[in-house]
Amino acid sequence: MIRFSEVSKRYQSGHEALRKLSFELQEGEMAFLTGHSGAGKSTVLRLVALMERATQGQVWVGNQNLNRVARRGIPYVRRQIGMIFQDHRLLFDRPVFDNVALPLIIAGYPHKEIGKRVRAALDMVGLLSKEKSTPIMLSGGEQQRVGIARAVVNKPPILLADEPTGNLDPELSAEIMQLFAKFNQVGCTVLIASHDLQLIENMDKRIIKLKNGMLAPAAEVAHG
Repeated sequence: MIRFSEVSKRYQSGHEALRKLSFELQEGEMAFLTGHSGAGKSTVLRLVALMERATQGQVWVGNQNLNRVARRGIPYVRRQIGMIFQDHRLLFDRPVFDNVALPLIIAGYPHKEIGKRVRAALDMVGLLSKEKSTPIMLSGGEQQRVGIARAVVNKPPILLADEPTGNLDPELSAEIMQLFAKFNQVGCTVLIASHDLQLIENMDKRIIKLKNGMLAPAAEVAHG
């Protein structure tokens, strides 16, 4: 489902974020990307979402080589991917319903279908009663749930999350992780970047540890 083959990413500043990174995530798998700050976690997610391009190597999503996707094809790739950010990236002047509906409006879904899908997504994250609230009226955990509902509203086969619990307390963080596990149980491929080792070890899923843009040695992964 997601495959990196000898992928390197060098920025114009000269910083090499990834160095010949190779790994594979199977369809329907849930895994965590971890490693020190600057290890390359966010870069991996940005390459999968075609927010950036690899300098060398091949990135595959499904049967598609992302290196060969033209600029006009990027939106079609992104429709397969739900992306969740640490800072939520919500529209604070719009109600929760409108925030979650945004990907469907952009994709041209009919009004009736939008209503049905948005309410189903909000129900899944436990926020159906908040559809008319604005994000400023919600707690940090609730705002993150709105971001998750928006990411899954068009039922993408892949979910990517970049430090989704970074601003939350341990109890809320565990709840958010269980939400991701629930989506994974219905067949969604989930890749989460997180530095919270204790939290992700409790999830009992595969851990891909990065160190200086490369896979960390297996012994380091085993010992955190």
